[in-house]
Amino acid sequence: MTERPYVIDEMITAKSIAARIEALSREIAAEFDDTDKLVVVGLLRGSFVFIADLVRELDLPIEVDFIEASSYGDAMESSREVRILKDLRSAIEGRDVLVVEDIVDTGFTLSHVIKLLQSRKPARLKTIALLDKPSRREVEIAADWIGFEIPDEFVVGYGVDFAQRNRNLPYIGKVRFTP
Repeated sequence: MTERPYVIDEMITAKSIAARIEALSREIAAEFDDTDKLVVVGLLRGSFVFIADLVRELDLPIEVDFIEASSYGDAMESSREVRILKDLRSAIEGRDVLVVEDIVDTGFTLSHVIKLLQSRKPARLKTIALLDKPSRREVEIAADWIGFEIPDEFVVGYGVDFAQRNRNLPYIGKVRFTP
């Protein structure tokens, strides 16, 4: 397969992301101020940069775990079939849980993961997404906290990839294919 050439136009600066994470962390800390320990669950792979920055800002006792779910593979469109590729290492029953997602697009992945985790009977289960594309939603679901609402554009950077590329960009950029 020959990759189509593309350029990336910056949409959300690294500075804007850092400021938004700082504000969100204060809201999350207020919500969970009575927790013994917050289990922060990152959805791999796209959330790893976001979760790293977020947990450094949280002034709470935390434990970090990961779950890997896939509905994209290397494609630009969701397959709508969610597969769990890696599950949590620890039990969450009776515990406070924050699920960290990179982007809510169709909603299939987040919906699937929330149902799975709710079946494990956490005390509280909340969600945060760095990016939200409500115009693409096919499943009725909304994260409790949103970093940025974006239009229906294919984006990369800050952990978000295109066929495993561009995760290392410090900003969120829009992919624009070139002739």
